Amino acid sequence: MPFIESLETAFQEKNQPENALAMAKYMRNHFSFFGLKTENRRLIFKTLCKENQEEIAKNPRAIALELFEKPQRELQYCTIEILIKQLKGNYKKDDIQLIEKLIITNSWWDSVDTIAKYILGEYLLEYPLEIDNTIERFSNSDNMWLNRSAILFQLGYKQKTNFDLLKSECEKHKNSNEFFIQKAIGWALREYAKTNPEAVRNFVVNNNLKPLSKKEALKNIL
Repeated sequence: MPFIESLETAFQEKNQPENALAMAKYMRNHFSFFGLKTENRRLIFKTLCKENQEEIAKNPRAIALELFEKPQRELQYCTIEILIKQLKGNYKKDDIQLIEKLIITNSWWDSVDTIAKYILGEYLLEYPLEIDNTIERFSNSDNMWLNRSAILFQLGYKQKTNFDLLKSECEKHKNSNEFFIQKAIGWALREYAKTNPEAVRNFVVNNNLKPLSKKEALKNIL
């Protein structure tokens, strides 16, 4: 696709090998990088999006699938940003298949957390009848990143948060020894505490959460 080719070429021309090594190290060498700082990456990306606006608008899902398979992390970030912009208010019911694929592909906290909040979360706002089946399936999966997404998808929901569902997910996974699950529980509860601190406090007090989850949940509650 012309847009993807242009994006790869532009990023390669601006690559910073020293930055790339540092970025890869920060991500525990799970991914390779061009070494572009976020501001520079987004400036190039924004320019090319304007130049290829029609192609992107017509083929956001196909572009996403191809772009997300690229090895450089910056291209994967661009995938997520395209979908956040292009699909909001325009999701299709079967987009959950695309969302799940993105979560389990090239998985790490930086991509999964953004997808969970801004893509999965938005999709389920548009298709609330899909919440129960989707979250149950993700929560019961052997894939830890799907489990984490089931806990985090309501980030930013505020008053729209289904606290009973959040509590259920926290209780279900509270004994996990996985750092990313313990952290997700604490983060999700801490976020909802901005809306209903007393409910979160009561839940934490009455449930034997892991120390990390408890610490994170109560961090901003006086």
